Amino acid sequence: MAEKYAHILDNVKRIHFVGIGGSGMCPLAEILHNEGYEITGSDTSESDTLTRIRSYGIPVTMGHYPENVNGADLVVYTAAVKLDNPELVSAKAQDIPAVERCIMLGAVVEKYKNSIAVSGTHGKTTTTSMLTQILTMSDYDPTAIIGAKLPFIGGNSRVGQSDYIVCEACEYVDTFLHLYPAMSVILNVDEDHLDYFGTLDRIKESFTKFINQTSSYIVINGDDHNSMECVKDIIKNGSKQVVTFGFGKKNDFRAEITGESSVCDSFDLYHKGEKVFSVNLRVPGKFNVMNALAASAAALTLGVEPEKIVTALEQFSGAHRRFEILGKPCGITVADDFAHHPTELRATLTTAMSMGFRQVWAVFQPHTFSRTFTFLNEFAEVLSIPDHAILSEILPVRETNTYNIYSKDLAEKIDGCVWFKTFEEIADYVTKKAKPGDLIITIGGGNVYMCANMIMDRLTGKE
Repeated sequence: MAEKYAHILDNVKRIHFVGIGGSGMCPLAEILHNEGYEITGSDTSESDTLTRIRSYGIPVTMGHYPENVNGADLVVYTAAVKLDNPELVSAKAQDIPAVERCIMLGAVVEKYKNSIAVSGTHGKTTTTSMLTQILTMSDYDPTAIIGAKLPFIGGNSRVGQSDYIVCEACEYVDTFLHLYPAMSVILNVDEDHLDYFGTLDRIKESFTKFINQTSSYIVINGDDHNSMECVKDIIKNGSKQVVTFGFGKKNDFRAEITGESSVCDSFDLYHKGEKVFSVNLRVPGKFNVMNALAASAAALTLGVEPEKIVTALEQFSGAHRRFEILGKPCGITVADDFAHHPTELRATLTTAMSMGFRQVWAVFQPHTFSRTFTFLNEFAEVLSIPDHAILSEILPVRETNTYNIYSKDLAEKIDGCVWFKTFEEIADYVTKKAKPGDLIITIGGGNVYMCANMIMDRLTGKE
């Protein structure tokens, strides 16, 4: 059973972050620094994130040493940090409380009266980014915690001075059950992270708990059966306000795609049958229409003026690694995308194939053995969508290969598919094969963006 965590900041002046450069840690450190807490941190490798952290005057030590926690009133660590970490061991020996990042997130979010948590199996980062840009450009001055860099704010976090906060609420290992938002946005509920949940029913149980922890508004995908199952009891008893969005006419907020573009980047928004506005998106894909609709439904529910929503969405250029165009060297478009689940891949690759490229080369890095094993046939089906599919080795992340699954097993199920052990081999192969007018898109939840950079370097060197 989840509990509230604001009390962990009582009588705390100095907080030490173990792994402060992590994408989930940096925003918390930034927010707490702005609130007057003395922040220190440690990490094992330099990054742009650490450069940003140091620019605030926060001292960062390279390496984990017992003395780094001396004088701290509280230690925060990421899930990737092992309990035998020297700093955690030292904190325990000195009776300094230590909490995981997800608990600190709950404590921080709880400090804001108007908290909006964006959840769902797919689309969290883009929708959170869109809503952050809408609220910022509408002078709501929100604080924001996003899972990727948003060019509009120059990073993956923003510290505002209002009582609004927008954050991603990730379901993995029930992280979002540490949040008690005023508004929750539920984009979809799909089978994923089965290494933790085991079954779809358990995923739905967790989303239902999260929804029940929301105090005011639930903004939810009315087209998604699994999502609506999670909110059916609330609708029945009327205990909270449920706002639906989707393409179906039954929804409170509905999008109708307009124009002749096969990329589906323009839509009209209707509220209970009445047209509210028309918007032309700069980001491609029907899935981004749905993300924009969700962000708009949340913003309109909060009282944001329609014309300000349109302005913000039409200036939204995307989040880092979400169909991010890296360049067009030699007339070949190179893009990178975070998709790592079959549903996400289908959306990304269907969009790519609709954009008029001569040929589409999809470079996919499978993410975790368990996901690859569980969805092997589904991955084979969606990776048959592009003209060419190239695979890297499976990224283990937190697992060992007890499934006896390999990239070659997936490649054998896809006509014409090839696989390589290294990114260097992939970059050499695809840059020799691709022609002007083609799209090369690297896809995956791991470090396949490094392969995209290699591809860019090789193609740029040819110019």
